[in-house]
Amino acid sequence: MAAGAILEVLSPGALTSVQDLGRYGHGRYGVAPSGALDTFALRIANLLVGNREDQACLETMLLGPRIRILADTLIAVTGGNLRPHRNKQPVEMWRVHAFKKDDILSFKSPVSGFRAYTAVAGGIGVPPVMGSRSTNLPSGFGGYRGRPVQKDDFLLSGGSCHNLSVAGRGFNSAWIPHYPKNWVIRVIWGPQDGHFPDESRNLFLNASYKMSPESDRTGIRLQGPVIDRKPDIEESIISEGVISGSIQIPGDGKPIIILGETVTGGYRKIATVISADLPLLGQIKPGDDLQFEAVSQETAHRALHEVADKIIRFKESLSA
Repeated sequence: MAAGAILEVLSPGALTSVQDLGRYGHGRYGVAPSGALDTFALRIANLLVGNREDQACLETMLLGPRIRILADTLIAVTGGNLRPHRNKQPVEMWRVHAFKKDDILSFKSPVSGFRAYTAVAGGIGVPPVMGSRSTNLPSGFGGYRGRPVQKDDFLLSGGSCHNLSVAGRGFNSAWIPHYPKNWVIRVIWGPQDGHFPDESRNLFLNASYKMSPESDRTGIRLQGPVIDRKPDIEESIISEGVISGSIQIPGDGKPIIILGETVTGGYRKIATVISADLPLLGQIKPGDDLQFEAVSQETAHRALHEVADKIIRFKESLSA
């Protein structure tokens, strides 16, 4: 066992990796931000256990890992309800729990959402790469050895756990996001919405799509009606920078929502998911239904301020 280890991976689950809030400022070099897909859940998990909101956590997809706790510590699990358990007893989500040495954290079949975030007091101690501890899975760097965690991995603590007395505190239940099977994701038009006829824009808003099983952390591929571009418009454009939430329309006309593992794209973007709804993209699972709602920039700004206000008010309650 490695000195200072806090977690021993007994089984890794479907896909579990170390993520933080992402690696920004390197897009010019082709380096994607990576990071948690549900940043809201990661930030709250960290704050619950007394971490900075940007510290490294475990992001777990669908079927969670089985982990042995190697020292007394605090743990919080947020995001999708993958039914976390401590020694076969259910653990309440969005709440701090005191784990003892040799306790086992495990997950059962999922109830709602797609990704859960496990924060450990002190964070997970992996070396920062370009200012972030996130795992860039396509390129194989960052996080824990640039890959998902595997059986028999030992994860180090990023710091000490000083205040076990905060066990039991939870996040305001009224602010916990709802993860439905039928999603309405808000967007603003552009930047190339003018390359699509009115019929296609109307179809984009009125159609119901399903998340394809071929989706990954690079993008959510959607199954549903084809969105046609104007007849005098070429299929692709010169590759340009893209951000998470950009909705590309490739040659087959089926939308792709860009996520955090890419920085350029050569297809037209009909719309962009508003910042307040970006964390929800991490919770959409294959087979879920999805529709888009166009909103104004004013509405998008107001929604983002509402999310930020919840985090600010929660941080203030922790120091009260």
